[in-house]
Amino acid sequence: MKHTWRQEAKCSVCKGTGIYVGMGERDGAGIVCHQCKGTGKKEIVVGWEDFEGKQKREDIKRVYECNPGICVDASSKFGGMPYDNWFLGKPFGEGSENRNYICPAWWYQLANYKLKPHWDECICGGTFLSCQNFSQKEKCWERWDKEFGKKVGNG
Repeated sequence: MKHTWRQEAKCSVCKGTGIYVGMGERDGAGIVCHQCKGTGKKEIVVGWEDFEGKQKREDIKRVYECNPGICVDASSKFGGMPYDNWFLGKPFGEGSENRNYICPAWWYQLANYKLKPHWDECICGGTFLSCQNFSQKEKCWERWDKEFGKKVGNG
């Protein structure tokens, strides 16, 4: 079922006066507020449908916990999990991270900041890609598994 809620509110641009004074208006000059057209009010409209459970998507095959900014597809080379498992509420576990292309610090900065490693040898200024250890990120993942894996049910 669709619902709509409407409420009149004071225009935040002109503070309810209907007159706007900006950089170009001086010495007692004002213009009709473009937001409320001089009425001093705006209408807030919120529309929604009743929640009847999570809806299934037929076009998704694989789900990723996050995406740090690279193109991904539905292959498992980027980690993730099958959509049906995600839809059933199964947790993301070991191997669901994008370990082939992303280091643990980059991944967990987005996925779960509490699990982001703050190792002294990480990055040393710049971007994750410029980290001196990025080309050997599999070693970083091995270390992450030892230090953090048990916190997410891995290892």
